[in-house]
Amino acid sequence: MNILDQIIEVKHKEVAAASEVHSVSELENSALFNRTCFSLKASITQPGASGIIAEFKRKSPSKGFIQEHADAATITADYTNFGASGISVLTDFTFFGGTTADLDAARLNDIPLLRKDFMIHPYQIVEAKAMGADVILLIAACLTVDEVKSMAAFAHSIGLEVLLEIHDEAELKHICTNIDLVGVNNRNLKTFEVDINRSLKLAQQIPAHIIKVAESGISDMDTLLRLKDAGFQGFLMGENFMKATDPGLAFKNFINQLHPS
Repeated sequence: MNILDQIIEVKHKEVAAASEVHSVSELENSALFNRTCFSLKASITQPGASGIIAEFKRKSPSKGFIQEHADAATITADYTNFGASGISVLTDFTFFGGTTADLDAARLNDIPLLRKDFMIHPYQIVEAKAMGADVILLIAACLTVDEVKSMAAFAHSIGLEVLLEIHDEAELKHICTNIDLVGVNNRNLKTFEVDINRSLKLAQQIPAHIIKVAESGISDMDTLLRLKDAGFQGFLMGENFMKATDPGLAFKNFINQLHPS
């Protein structure tokens, strides 16, 4: 069983357990459920935007803890203040060390928030809205074409935007009407190997009207500029900043390279 299969097996159990604790109606009546979401599409495409979706990430299945005791409030505030176009927050605990509390802390900022998790059931979409997320991630490798269509439509119906993540040409068929952004993950979720050429190869095959987001393996300005030249407007970056002693400062320094004063 590969890493992705292990994650999905655990996720089914977690969703079943969570739905026993909080019903859909409880989530729909929560304080944040009816808030108007921020648009990640608008944030990425506004003039002068960095396009960077800065990620708060405690650990990964392949490398273990990166910043086990990182302060989500401080780091996400720094990301916001120094020019992120959006913030991604891992909420998977078992494999990535994330929690709902991390997203709660990030919600203190007026910036689009992506709930990054392995979405396999509509319940998680309701959860995301109740948490204060603005965008959900749907991973093509975890879902059928029909599941992506139905889950994306449901997300839109409650005001969330949708980032579809693909990794290869076969997954292009998952792109549908209710997809707002398409991310190309340069990391193979089955082996966790990274190849930046994934994004460069798939860029021209994604419909021109959809915002393209490059994910994983972006650690220097040259790579980001290559991706921008290939048509990418969004860049999801996490480990590059989180592995630094001060992730906020690492992000600020990167932004200063992108937009020298």
